[in-house]
Amino acid sequence: MEKLITFAVPCYNSAAYMDHCMETLLTGGDDIEIILVDDGSTKDDTPAICDRYAQQYPGVVRVIHQPNGGHGEGVNQGIRNASGLYYKVVDSDDWLDTGALKAVLAKLRQFAKMKHPVDLMVCNYVYEHVEDNTRKVMRYTNVFPKDRVFSWNQIGRFRPSQYLLMHSVIYRTEVLRRCGLELPKHTFYVDNIFVYQPLPFVRTIYYMDVDLYRYFIGRADQSVNEKVMVTRVDQQLRVTRLMIDAHDLRKLRATQPKLSRYMFNYLAMMMTISSIFLMIDGSPEALGKKTQLWEYLRTVDRSLYHKMKYRAVSAVSNIPGYQGRKLSVKLYRLARKIYKFN
Repeated sequence: MEKLITFAVPCYNSAAYMDHCMETLLTGGDDIEIILVDDGSTKDDTPAICDRYAQQYPGVVRVIHQPNGGHGEGVNQGIRNASGLYYKVVDSDDWLDTGALKAVLAKLRQFAKMKHPVDLMVCNYVYEHVEDNTRKVMRYTNVFPKDRVFSWNQIGRFRPSQYLLMHSVIYRTEVLRRCGLELPKHTFYVDNIFVYQPLPFVRTIYYMDVDLYRYFIGRADQSVNEKVMVTRVDQQLRVTRLMIDAHDLRKLRATQPKLSRYMFNYLAMMMTISSIFLMIDGSPEALGKKTQLWEYLRTVDRSLYHKMKYRAVSAVSNIPGYQGRKLSVKLYRLARKIYKFN
C-alpha cells in the first residue's frame, strides 16, 4: 500500500538523539512511513532502538540494517525502499515541528488527489544553535510565491544565505528515481547533490511558509564544523566534482533561465567553500588541489569557469597571493559569523 510520505532517517551511533526525532515523526500517524537505516552502528544501542520502534509501530516503521556506507547510502536505501508518494530525509539528531508537520501532511493529501501531483514542496527550516541556544529561521518568502503551485520560471532571487538545503525540501519520490540519483558511499556533504541534481527534473513546486525542520548545529563533532571540514576537504572536493558533472548549465539556461542562474550560484558557492577550506589548510598539497579543482571546471566548461572564477561569489576565493588568501578566509569567517551557518 502506498503511503503519503516516506521519512528516511539515517542512523549511525545516534542512540542519544533518536527518541526525540522519532517522537515528532510519529505524530504523522498511519499516513506516513518511517524507514530507519541503521548504518552499521556498533558503539551504542542504535540497532536495538531501531528494532524496538519497528516492533511497536509495525505499520509505520521499517528498519534496514546495512554495513556502514555513510549518510549518502542511508539516503539511497530510503529511496530504493520507499513506498511513499513523497520523500524526505530527517537526520536522526534533528526533528520536525509537529504543528507544521500536521499542516504539511494535509497539503500533501491534497496533492495526492491531483492527476499530476506536485514534484517538490519547500518549507522553512530552523537552525537550532547549541553554543548560544539561539534560533535562526530560514524562509523563502522573497523567492517563492506562497500557497500556490508554480514553476521555476516564476521564482525570485535567492540571497547568498538562502539556498535550498536537504532540510527544506520534500520531493515526489518518483522524481528522485527518474533523475537517477545515487549518492556516493562513505562521503560527507552529499546533501548538496541531493538538492542539486534532481532540480531540472522538477516541473511543479509548492512553498509553505511553515517552520518544519529543526536543524541542530554547533556541536564540535558535526561534519559542518570548520575544523572537521578541513580534515574532510577531499570529500567536499568529490561532491563538488560530481555536481560539476551533473548538468550542462549553459544548455539548461536556454529552457530554464532562472533555475540555471540558481544552480550556477549554488555551484559557485560549492567551489568557494572547497577553495576556502583548502586555503585554511594552507599546505602546498592543499593549494595544489585548489588549482586542480578549478582546472577541472575549466576542462568541463571553459565559459562557465571564467564566469564563475572572476564574476561570481567564488571570485572571493580567488584573490591572488598569500595576503589574498588571508583576506578570503577572513571574509568567509565574517560571513559565517553573520549568517551562523556552522
